[in-house]
Amino acid sequence: MRVRTVLAFAAIFIVWGSTYLAIRYAVAEIPPLLTAGLRHLTAGALLLGWARFKGLRASAIEWRHSAVVGALFFLIGHGTLHWAEQFVPSGLSALMVATEPVWIAMLLAMTGRSGLNARTVVGLFIGLVGVWILVGGGSMSSGSPGLLAGCLAVLVGAASWAGGVVYSQKAPLPVNPLLRTATTLICGAAMLLIAAAVFGEFGRLTMPSVRAVSSLAYLIVFGSIVAFTAYYWLLDRFSATVVATHTYVNPAVAVLLGWAMGGERVSASLVVGLIVITSAIALVSSAAER
Repeated sequence: MRVRTVLAFAAIFIVWGSTYLAIRYAVAEIPPLLTAGLRHLTAGALLLGWARFKGLRASAIEWRHSAVVGALFFLIGHGTLHWAEQFVPSGLSALMVATEPVWIAMLLAMTGRSGLNARTVVGLFIGLVGVWILVGGGSMSSGSPGLLAGCLAVLVGAASWAGGVVYSQKAPLPVNPLLRTATTLICGAAMLLIAAAVFGEFGRLTMPSVRAVSSLAYLIVFGSIVAFTAYYWLLDRFSATVVATHTYVNPAVAVLLGWAMGGERVSASLVVGLIVITSAIALVSSAAER
């Protein structure tokens, strides 16, 4: 169990941090909603086939709640992220997603499942300051025309993901984490592919390069199958706030890879934002654990 726990946290800490650069490479040539839809459909179908081979079946009510989680996690959460990374550097995207524990704390307080103590309030305020440094500070000044809209879209996706975390802890989803991963991935993928068709992405698809296809394959195998199975497994054994500590590490991994492999600039405001948002996550997480 100790080894499983270490490997599961490594998957969501390191693998998820590396997916931001892979998403950027994939959506540069494959339309974003289509990228996310194909990624999750392939991963979900493989996992569902394995679950059925093991004799696991989901009930109708479990499929319905999986559809809700799939919409919050994948249609909104990942749909916005994949779209935004056409304009937003991968490291900056990871920093915006890192606000997830702050959103979780706010939603838990709004639903009456957790109070807002002084430490949580201070952490929320610091988190907002960190977001302002990134969105309203120097990070935006020399960016592409869609940078601000992309950052706002990532924040919407982070809030939606937090909603999925809070909802999934009480919803009657499949008990087995393998089956739960498969049902939510397939539901989210179906919605993403429908959205891709509505926005005409299938008509814009051209032959992608080896780098784009390899990035999509990496997202399917490691970003979806490995990391999401580990994520659900951890949610069964630790609090949502503890599992959300992957947001401490993901931005650092994404910024480092974006700089080393993607040619992304590491500005002073990006570094300050990383420090401020990480401090906010630490405060909110420690308050939740108390």
